[in-house]
Amino acid sequence: MIIVMAQGASEDQIEKVIAALTLKGYDAHRSTGTTRTVVGAVGTGRTPLDPREFEILPGVQEVIRITEPFKLAGRSFQAEDTVITLKDVLIGGREIVVMAGPCAVESEEQIEILAGAVARSGARILRGGAFKPRTSPYAFQGLGEEGLRYLRGAADRHGLLVITEVMDAGQVDLVARHADILQVGARNMQNFHLLKELGRARAPVLLKRGLSATIQEWLLSAEYIMAGGNRRVLLCERGIRTFENYTRNTMDISAIPIVKKLSHLPVVADPSHGTGLRDKVIPMARAAVAAGADGIMVEVHHDPETALSDGPQSIYPEQFTELMAQLRLIAPAIGRTL
Repeated sequence: MIIVMAQGASEDQIEKVIAALTLKGYDAHRSTGTTRTVVGAVGTGRTPLDPREFEILPGVQEVIRITEPFKLAGRSFQAEDTVITLKDVLIGGREIVVMAGPCAVESEEQIEILAGAVARSGARILRGGAFKPRTSPYAFQGLGEEGLRYLRGAADRHGLLVITEVMDAGQVDLVARHADILQVGARNMQNFHLLKELGRARAPVLLKRGLSATIQEWLLSAEYIMAGGNRRVLLCERGIRTFENYTRNTMDISAIPIVKKLSHLPVVADPSHGTGLRDKVIPMARAAVAAGADGIMVEVHHDPETALSDGPQSIYPEQFTELMAQLRLIAPAIGRTL
């Protein structure tokens, strides 16, 4: 249930609504838009909620029952798009934000080369894995904390922000000391213990869609983070597993406009994992931007043939430069900038 306050409702009236919900055992989540304040009731509570009890409170305009299972992530709770601000980067606004870098941080020299290359071409955020969840236990697992230091140092030298993956709840504080955005990989989309811990974090969280997750399951995972108190969540479409075997995954471009209609959260597209093929990354990135994505995440490597992780889906720096040039042509056609 959400309680829509009248335009001009006083702070005291809003606090009384929140107190009434808390008294009944519900978590009250407040969202203040440009013209109104909305208070959402989340949880089970001790007694059922009767809308009439709140409709008569001073300052209340209307009470609406939410039918979607995702309350905080849905547009019923917040109609305006969420814009996440990190220094001078706004994700979810008019600018399409590009995140780029290698799948894994392999050495200080490697991440320095790639940070410089993607920064020169216009990327705003440096991606790279320090902890790598791999299907095989014998595959490269990442450099750990050493990789985090390399990533942070390279990003700072080239004026970039950092996004990197956190694999379990015990890593959240460590990764948050080095990264600006914490990434939840597809395999961890329903790691609810991790999601709850990220709900207590202050850094924004990029939540990748699970390999076989429905859109509702994806949004409910975002709800776990938001219910914990962290509203700065980004959703990342990275392809789903289907019967098709010509690509690593099937990039679900249609999910982008669907989620944009259902949720106010920013949507990022990852065509590198979405296809798993270098020559398909640029076409799918173009399609994702045209479909309404707020950001693009791509893997870039200067020597992908020797990459320790996901070389076949990593584009060369010169291909990344070409991608950025193409996106600069597409963005104005849909009222965006790059």
